Amino acid sequence: MGSGSTDMEWHELPYDSWTESHVSSWLKHIGIKEMYIMKLKEEEVTGPVLAILQRESISNITAMKSGQMELLLKKRDELLKLQRPKVKKKSDLCGNSRDDKQENVLVLGQETKPSFQEPCDRAEKQSIPIACSDNLTSTGVDLSFCDYRKFDQHEKDCRYVKHNLLPPETGSENMIVPCHEYKSLETAHKLDSQRLKAKVANEVLRFACACMNMRANGTIHFGIMDKVKGSHKHGEIIGIPVQNQEDFVDALDNIERCFEGSNQQIDARKCIRNPRFIEVLDKETTEKTWVIEYDVVPKASIVKDKFYSVGVPNFFEKVKKVICEEKVPYKRVGANTPRISGDDLVHFIQGLREKDQQREEEESSSNETAPDFRKDQKRKLTILLTCGKTHMDNSLFYIVVTNKIPPEHLDNISFLINMNLFCVFDFDPDSKTSGLCGRYNNQKAANLHFLDDYGNANRSENADIKNSLQLFERTSWIFCNGRNGFPGGEQTCDEKTWIKTQKKKLKNVVSLICNDILPRRSFVVLFLLMSDVEQPLVETFHEFYAEMNGHDYLAVISDSKESYKKWSSLAQVSCPISDLKEISIVEMPLSHVDATVQSIQLSKTKSTRTLPVSNGGLCFLKSVEEALLDSLEIISVDQCDDTKLEIMSEDEIQQIEYHFYRGGKIEWINFWLADQQKCGVIIKRDAYEQASTILGIVINLSKDIRPIESVNIYHHPGSGGSTVARQILWSRRTKVRCAVVKRSKEVTTVCEHAVKLREHDENDTKNCLPVLLLLEDQNADYVDELRRHLGNVIAIKKIVPSVLCFILLVCNRSNDPERMCRALPSRTVTVTHKLSDREKPLFSKKVEQLKLQFKAEFILTFVLMSKEFQPSYIKDFVNNILDNIDHSSLITRLIRIVALLNCYVEDSYISVSHCEATLGVAVHVDRIRYHAFVDHLNDAARLLFIHLKESLTQISTIRIIHPKVAKEILTQLSATLRQSEIAMNLIKDPVLINHRFDRDEFLKFIKALFIRRNKKSRGDPKDTTFSPLIEHVSTEENGVQKAVDLLEAAYMALGKDAHVAQQLARLLYTNYRFEEALKWAEEAKSLFPHEIHILDTLGQVYKRWFYYLYDNLVDKEPSPERDIEIISTALKGISAFRASEKTPTKETLSFNHSYYGEIDIGCRLLNFLSTVDVFSSRTGKSELMKYLLTDYIPAEVKTPWQTFHWQLKGLQKSLYHALEYISEELSYFQTDLSEEDEEHDARDPEWVRNPRKWLTRKSAVYAGFFCNIPDESDEAAESSSTDMAGPAKKLSSFERQMRTYKLGGGNVITIFSLLHDKKRESAGKKLETIINMYSENLTWNELDQKELTNFMFCQIALNCVLPGSSKLLSLQKLQELSKRFNTKGKNMSSPSALFLLSLLFWPETSNESSSADAQILLEAINVLQRLYVEKTQHMRKSRIVTHFFLAKARGLNKIVHKSAIEKHIKGTLNERKLKWLGGEVWKNKEVVQLLKRVEGWTENGKLFVKGGGRGDKIRVVPLHSASLPNGNENVTFYLGFTFDGVVALDIQVVE
Repeated sequence: MGSGSTDMEWHELPYDSWTESHVSSWLKHIGIKEMYIMKLKEEEVTGPVLAILQRESISNITAMKSGQMELLLKKRDELLKLQRPKVKKKSDLCGNSRDDKQENVLVLGQETKPSFQEPCDRAEKQSIPIACSDNLTSTGVDLSFCDYRKFDQHEKDCRYVKHNLLPPETGSENMIVPCHEYKSLETAHKLDSQRLKAKVANEVLRFACACMNMRANGTIHFGIMDKVKGSHKHGEIIGIPVQNQEDFVDALDNIERCFEGSNQQIDARKCIRNPRFIEVLDKETTEKTWVIEYDVVPKASIVKDKFYSVGVPNFFEKVKKVICEEKVPYKRVGANTPRISGDDLVHFIQGLREKDQQREEEESSSNETAPDFRKDQKRKLTILLTCGKTHMDNSLFYIVVTNKIPPEHLDNISFLINMNLFCVFDFDPDSKTSGLCGRYNNQKAANLHFLDDYGNANRSENADIKNSLQLFERTSWIFCNGRNGFPGGEQTCDEKTWIKTQKKKLKNVVSLICNDILPRRSFVVLFLLMSDVEQPLVETFHEFYAEMNGHDYLAVISDSKESYKKWSSLAQVSCPISDLKEISIVEMPLSHVDATVQSIQLSKTKSTRTLPVSNGGLCFLKSVEEALLDSLEIISVDQCDDTKLEIMSEDEIQQIEYHFYRGGKIEWINFWLADQQKCGVIIKRDAYEQASTILGIVINLSKDIRPIESVNIYHHPGSGGSTVARQILWSRRTKVRCAVVKRSKEVTTVCEHAVKLREHDENDTKNCLPVLLLLEDQNADYVDELRRHLGNVIAIKKIVPSVLCFILLVCNRSNDPERMCRALPSRTVTVTHKLSDREKPLFSKKVEQLKLQFKAEFILTFVLMSKEFQPSYIKDFVNNILDNIDHSSLITRLIRIVALLNCYVEDSYISVSHCEATLGVAVHVDRIRYHAFVDHLNDAARLLFIHLKESLTQISTIRIIHPKVAKEILTQLSATLRQSEIAMNLIKDPVLINHRFDRDEFLKFIKALFIRRNKKSRGDPKDTTFSPLIEHVSTEENGVQKAVDLLEAAYMALGKDAHVAQQLARLLYTNYRFEEALKWAEEAKSLFPHEIHILDTLGQVYKRWFYYLYDNLVDKEPSPERDIEIISTALKGISAFRASEKTPTKETLSFNHSYYGEIDIGCRLLNFLSTVDVFSSRTGKSELMKYLLTDYIPAEVKTPWQTFHWQLKGLQKSLYHALEYISEELSYFQTDLSEEDEEHDARDPEWVRNPRKWLTRKSAVYAGFFCNIPDESDEAAESSSTDMAGPAKKLSSFERQMRTYKLGGGNVITIFSLLHDKKRESAGKKLETIINMYSENLTWNELDQKELTNFMFCQIALNCVLPGSSKLLSLQKLQELSKRFNTKGKNMSSPSALFLLSLLFWPETSNESSSADAQILLEAINVLQRLYVEKTQHMRKSRIVTHFFLAKARGLNKIVHKSAIEKHIKGTLNERKLKWLGGEVWKNKEVVQLLKRVEGWTENGKLFVKGGGRGDKIRVVPLHSASLPNGNENVTFYLGFTFDGVVALDIQVVE
């Protein structure tokens, strides 16, 4: 059985074709237990075995119980009964019922009368099933009828297929149509040469004598069964091995011995042709076998008036020699060759004259040229390529398989240019340099691949293959036998080598495409045979035939009859000749094919499209150039103008319109047809006018315009927001260049392509038309990053800032569009389900117009839109549809599942292939495509489902017509079956979960259903802790356990998904089920032992457990055991967080979040320890401090806590290091999370929203425990600052550190946080209090580097908020103090200290610093840059934080904090963000007056400024790398200070 069969479902195959796997699936389907199924599978029970299994055999094999036995036998008998009527019996094979071909699955054809004048490649197919009769084969192969080699002609490419059947042996119907006789030589072929020649001569000469006497043509065949014997049938081709072909030729040398007289001998030589050796093809063996045929042609001119006798030779064993029998005459009687008896001799001779006359007449008539009744090749070609449609559009993909195309034919390949080509299997190594590939590439881009490029051992990686090979972006051109002129890749090889080395690769590629990449019935495979056919091309046909389960959707074009004959003789091994004939176009010149196909293509073949240019004219954009901009869907001025309206029917135009108004996404063809007045006008909503007005202002008014502007559209799902956005592009396409940014494209690629589109064919690239880019449902980070990259390019190209270059039209779905609009009202419009007073009559009128074309129930989405999706209307509408629905039917079950997915997972769908599988719809299609799935649906499903087709992949899918309708369906249907049960049915359906096709996408939706949380930042109404479904089940259905059961089932269905296990742990610990939560957290860890989020969740389990035990202490009697349990739980949590901290950070994270958890537990554990009896007395705190900070252990806890002492005594240091780590990370990076991180992040909201505030608070809690400063308000702090400073002399180093920590001076971030305090004077007083901790007579050498660093940061911060403070030291004093910091060696100072050096030693002018100071600065910056590279090499590159900027002032005033700039930037948060991104900050007058521009130069793509010493230079990193000019230029820029060294902003080239 072919490989394709094994991939088919059991219900798609007859039972006698089932493998063990198919039988197992069927047994599971009927309810047999798994233990019995496995035993039957081990015994290799296939379909045919299943059919004959007896009760005793089953019992012996499986020890099956009687109940299961009865079920199996009953279902097996029903199966046999069901399929038996479909099998033709032998008596039926002679019938003429042509309907069987369509009605029968098993019988694909019928026997036809053999046409003896047709060559072997004109045969009709007859497939005989294994089980149809006792007289049919039991060899395990299907037998097909085939026809003979063309009589008396040498056909070098004629071959037979082993086990096929030739028609029965015949007598003479007339004298020209040959009679046939078969001899198997099954045993005789093993004879030695002498005996074999005698045997062959005996049969040939007897048969020839009879034909000559009958004046009839005839052929005797050796290697064909002449009788039924064992498993072989009469006429079955078996073939025989031939050791020496000369034996069969020399057998004719017996003519002279056996015919009487020289005249008869000469005639015999003339009539008996030399033997023809026809190869027998056999997939099962490599041994060559043959059929040997002798034609006998008794022409009238030779045999007229003659009568022949022959003495046939026999080998006599006694004498060991050949002896001729007595010479006697022979004749043909039916299929036999008897002697002419003496009684019949006279009568026979008298009839010879009549035979001679008849022979002459029939020879004469057969020589006349028959009229050429050539079929309508155009119609046949159209049907083959369009699968029954009247024209060719993009609804089908095309795969072309071709060999070398001669140069003279390359001018006739235009039809391929306009085909929706998915890939080309090219066997011409010179195709790129001088063949089809090169010619195609002149007009269209293609990606050139080898078979190895498709290598994919793991089918779960199909999405990666699609993306990496760009399979749906450009045609994939696969060189199947090497590529000349290319040094890499596979080498060209001969046929035999190719079979050994490349055949398996090709098989894998074909299987991958047919089973995992392209949907069934979505593509046609076209074989172009333009030169001599070789075996690799035929092997490709075999593979496609097997994977596609037959010849439907295959087509063959050959301009040469000879090439086709060779092709068909080789291809018939898998596809019968008659079927090949049906799918082949032969002897039609390629020029005719080209013209014919172009005439049925919906779009004209155009190699260019037009774009507007700045001078008001148009320019051409070649298809090849456009293909290279594949991250953009470009909308040209002449978009859709190449559509041939004349070949589009009214029904097709109506269908396009109907699809849109039913809820499908609008296409450009909708706008074009409306402009051509071929369909109704598309309503323009108010949002269109509003957005157009904003765009008009942006485009036409140059004042205060940024080079990159944006317009935002936020819309309710299904409210028409996407239509509004596309209407804007359509209406603007003649005035600006328009494009849609494709999803999942890298920002850098989009930026590059957008710039190329803007500059295409423009004379002045600094003054081009702007590009209007539509970004749909992209997150804010993506849009911001694209804006930055585009801004950098504008800066490099020195484009005047007032020139508008790009407009970003951002169109995003939102459940609360009005709230999103408030963030940037001047540039945002909303589209909601609510209609304005102007819109209401437009929609009402449109509904009435559409009702004249379509039934109201089939345009429900638009009708609902006209009713503003009123909940009561939707409720009544859904109720009417679902009234009287059968809740137990499979279709209702499917409606529930689709509604559940559409309600909870945005953009979700189910492929039609999945639906067919779960409904058990076995689709048997012929050449005309037939949607059995749609016919299988009931009325309710037809109304509720909309059938979509993904524009790139052509995958057919369904979803509910609108999200609101899906929600209402779910509400009403969950009255009889709760949502938890619907979800459980979904994930426990093995057919849906394990269905191969489009599985990756389907499982992605399932995972989102259970994991994806709602986020207000994405436009959701509120943030959720878990996925909305899990929250619904937990709260609305009062079923935490149900939610747990669901997640457990999802965990298994998704193949033990670690992230589902993590969600289970979170759900369980949220509901105080800590033991179970721990089990699932450990399970997740075992699957992903190095996944930070999962390790962090394990820490969270212990943290919540510890909190729970601590918070419930008041309800329980205090006891040492309880104390031990609480401490143990806390310490386990800390250990889990530390394990996560030690895990290498993956590239998707900016830093490790587990430090937050450690600090949370540690701070709370300190509070708990202070409540333990031994530490709760008046002197308890000092006792506890002594315990934690020294070797002292109280006697009361020495033994009970013996396993904890070392951890508890290290608590202070571990908390200190964790706080320092977080401070350092926040010093480097902005705290942004990716969407993936958001789904798995289990941190408290404050950690995420304001980590700096959290750090300040936790630092105070931590330090407050180890010092005696009371908690107090800001006012109290101010009033007591002098008091706290007074006893500074008496403070130990540790006490001073804790006090400064408490007040916010303990690390860089808490110090910088004071600069954001709106009460500047309050922040200044705090800083002065911290500085007072360091008394004047304290020698600076007593401070460790950490304290010294914090002291100096406090000085800089104090200068920013209270520049006149008496506590400030001079810049020179701070520089002197900072020289204690090391920039080299093992004792190198911290990044914070090095950052201080870059701030303090940056020269106020380029000539003022000493060489020593310059060296300190240079070394500090170099080390900072090196440390940053080391830190970020294994993590996602987050945005670096710029803390300070270089100002024009002198001394410490040269250092300006970012907050001083932000106060000059007005507007909402989003507007201020845009001004930073767009560079407007650097145009602000106050900022320009405040900051200093630094002079530098670019060299080899790097930016430098002069150092202090001669020839020294300092490298400055541009904050946006793309903003550097390409050449070596003198530049100026603003200087920023970061932990990555110094950075350049607003780089300008000096003219």
